[in-house]
Amino acid sequence: MNPQQILVKYWGYSSFRPMQEEIIASVLDGKDTLALLPTGGGKSILYQVPAMANDGICLVVSPLIALMKDQVDRLKKIGIKAFAIYSGMHANEVEVALNNAVYGDAKFLYVSPERVATPVFRESLKLMKVNLLAIDEAHCISQWGYDFRPPYLRIAEIRALLPNTPVLAVTATATPPVVEDIQQKLLFKTKNVIQQTFERKNLAYLVFNEENKTSRLIKMLQKVKGSAIIYAQSRRKTYDIAQELTRNQISADYYHAGLDNAQRETKQQAWMTGQSRVMVATNAFGMGIDKADVRIVVHLEPTSNIESYFQEAGRAGRDGKKAYAVMLFQQSDLNDAQTRFESSFPDLDTIKSVYQALGNYLKLAVGSGKNMGFDFEITDFCNQYNFKPVIAYSALKFLEKEGYLILSEGVHFPARIHFKLEGEDLYKFRVENPALDGFVKMLLRSYTGLFSQFVKINEKEIANRSNLPVEKVVQLLTRLNQLNIITYVTQKSKPQLIYTEERIDSKDVYISKENYELRKKAAWERLKAVETYAKASNRCRSQYLLAYFGEQSTKRCGQCDYCIERNKAELSEIEFDIIVEIIKPLLKIKSMAIEEIVDAVPKKSAEKVIRAVEWLLDNDKIKYTTDKKIFWVVG
Repeated sequence: MNPQQILVKYWGYSSFRPMQEEIIASVLDGKDTLALLPTGGGKSILYQVPAMANDGICLVVSPLIALMKDQVDRLKKIGIKAFAIYSGMHANEVEVALNNAVYGDAKFLYVSPERVATPVFRESLKLMKVNLLAIDEAHCISQWGYDFRPPYLRIAEIRALLPNTPVLAVTATATPPVVEDIQQKLLFKTKNVIQQTFERKNLAYLVFNEENKTSRLIKMLQKVKGSAIIYAQSRRKTYDIAQELTRNQISADYYHAGLDNAQRETKQQAWMTGQSRVMVATNAFGMGIDKADVRIVVHLEPTSNIESYFQEAGRAGRDGKKAYAVMLFQQSDLNDAQTRFESSFPDLDTIKSVYQALGNYLKLAVGSGKNMGFDFEITDFCNQYNFKPVIAYSALKFLEKEGYLILSEGVHFPARIHFKLEGEDLYKFRVENPALDGFVKMLLRSYTGLFSQFVKINEKEIANRSNLPVEKVVQLLTRLNQLNIITYVTQKSKPQLIYTEERIDSKDVYISKENYELRKKAAWERLKAVETYAKASNRCRSQYLLAYFGEQSTKRCGQCDYCIERNKAELSEIEFDIIVEIIKPLLKIKSMAIEEIVDAVPKKSAEKVIRAVEWLLDNDKIKYTTDKKIFWVVG
């Protein structure tokens, strides 16, 4: 089948989105390719379609366990065999996934970056027929990126095992230095970047310095109808704002990582189907959400970097219709952001002390723990060891980025089983254990694929089918697991902490001082870029964001708060720029009366010059002297 036929058959789309076809053609031509598509641009299609067009399996490297899990579930629903391997999985699950990738008819194997470096994975990789190596969230490989992860640097090592396999790196957010770095770190044979413009012509960016944010928010939601996402920094604030909106007859709910899985799924589904109009959430909400008709996204505080803001704001208007991305801020927000920045870079001794306390908390001996997962409540950990939560969390995230561990915020993993015994051996067991025979038969009737892969089960459903209490079902599954008939993995919904390496002595925890300082400096520059964006009053918002991502020659959007003010002057962009070009150097030298300014601009009507002057006054570019003359403010 050709790519178009594959798209229709499996995904039900009649045509590709912009740039998708070109990127897929590049991959099918065997070229290493870096694809830059904005949020909602359909990045998974870029590797899924070419993988289906060729024999063999597609290896996808991703840092996001929740997204891997979601992608595998979606592929299975449309009849495509897919598996995922990440830290914290049962050893038998890893073995089954690798066997399917090597000997089965699996088309996709998702792996976390730290798994790529393991000897077991690499030995299996030698036996796989890999048709494509796809790197999701490719900006994570760059130290210049906003989410650098050292395990990504090991990915290039496996290219030697796949000499004829092309690489497709995909990301939604990469500045020009990161674009160069990705290609270098992944050993691209030839540089090859295919980029869709980041410009969103249907999306109006608005920024307001606002004291009463709640009142402004209510007015905006009353004016802009349709689905909305409101981003807030704290879990408490998501609840408070949702309550306030509800009191003002605006249907709203709240969402954050502290909710259990059932609550999150219920809330998300209600919002997706329109039962609740507004979702007030922390940045835990939105990853993997594909809702096209979001009309407005509001940030109640600035983000820590432009990349995150652009990605979250870009969830508005994916259907191509008019939408709004709004940032509300006060000077105190910018001060708070600087305080959070300092907390997010605890000193090296603090990071080591958190690592030491963590090992003690989990009762792990030095030299043990690799790939082990633990239920982990950070509040209890902090209370027990007297850490401030923000400091402990930042230290753990730093250890995560250095490849020592993974901190997962409450991803739901349903219970799974896999039959280890089959054929004559299983029949013999059933004959010898008549008390378990009926239960085993019921499992085999209820689920398919039990011998080839781990299959999700629901203990309550099994209890209903077998007329047994849930507790008895769990006992029987546990008994079969103990007898090595099945592997039974119980469900988990609590936050997980997974050691990707054996626990070491805290004095041996190594974080390069140079890397630490480099990362801190880069993070500070990203934070200052957000502050500049928030406070800027002299540039189109869209132009600022596009320039940040390397698109320099763009036109004013005509619909952001800056452009709306400019438009009030009723001047074309060219006319306005000509007037400014003439009067700016004059007013920098001396103050002038309005009449002198009008006379200084030949071939322009006095009315147009006055409108330009009024706009410059309104936006604090020029000011009056005490004798009512005008001068240019420095800058």
